[in-house]
Amino acid sequence: MSETFLLVSFIIAVAFIFDFTNGFHDAANAIATSVATRALSKRAALTMAAVMNFIGALLGTGVAETIAQDIIHIDDAETAHVGLVIVLGALAGAIIWNLITWWFGLPSSSSHALIGGLAGAGIVGAVSVHWDAILDKVVIPMVLSPTIGFVLAYLLMRLLLRMLANASYKPTMRRFRHLQTISAAAMALGHGLQDAQKTMGVVVVALIAGGYHNHGDGIPTWVKLGAATAISLGTYTGGQRIMKTLGQKIIDLDPASGFAAEAVAASVLYTTAFVWQAPISTTHTITTAIMGVGATKRRSAVRWGIAGNIATAWVMTLPAAALMAAGTTWLLLQVIPA
Repeated sequence: MSETFLLVSFIIAVAFIFDFTNGFHDAANAIATSVATRALSKRAALTMAAVMNFIGALLGTGVAETIAQDIIHIDDAETAHVGLVIVLGALAGAIIWNLITWWFGLPSSSSHALIGGLAGAGIVGAVSVHWDAILDKVVIPMVLSPTIGFVLAYLLMRLLLRMLANASYKPTMRRFRHLQTISAAAMALGHGLQDAQKTMGVVVVALIAGGYHNHGDGIPTWVKLGAATAISLGTYTGGQRIMKTLGQKIIDLDPASGFAAEAVAASVLYTTAFVWQAPISTTHTITTAIMGVGATKRRSAVRWGIAGNIATAWVMTLPAAALMAAGTTWLLLQVIPA
């Protein structure tokens, strides 16, 4: 059994571990609002989210192909060994940043951590980093998707408030709790559609670096199933810390506002995955949608200090993960013999 095969196998295992951490880090994205409004119990919400994550992961490959082809050019690596170390360093940097932000309860972006990790590792490994693609498919969507999420959630909530102005509160909220089950499921499906595909893309990069896959051959079925399973298990495991931040600390949610936030966030995820094929952040999208519905009540309804801390984590994620991946890649190149 060759050293290349062993290293590729190890990287694939690490990629699926990253996918698992993505699941428990981002589980709150799909279900925090439903749990906060008591539309679903915590365990029922996690189970539903895990199932929908798995289904969503199998619905497309556009985002996976963006990660596999448009972030770095792994074929530029001096040797297969260097290429594989680049991928391993990128994953390590992303995992480290995920764990740091998870520990502090900050809903940062696993997607941007992974992309930052690939860029940082690519620089150290002396391969081409596609900065134009990162700008077009990462940075611009990073700005646009949360902005669109905020505006659309604000407008939808204003519309709902006008339509329901004379409705009885308790029966109306009871109906919205049922609707939230649907919107939370749609959000979880979108999370799987977006985030599991990013791991698929990284696995394909590792296979290409090791000589086991060619550009343009698509995503192997076993890679899709592995990524779908890993993110689903991670989602089922939890996300309790971040769930509290999204569901309680930004605004006080009711079922109607929770439904509006989830419905808008899910629609943004589907549009970017199928139309733009951009690996956007589910975290950014749902968080700003929650802020959008909160802003319809009054400016003080949104706890802007908490939102500011989250925004800081967003801005830091790409460079911080890149820096961690760069350091890890340099270290791995020293200690793993070619």
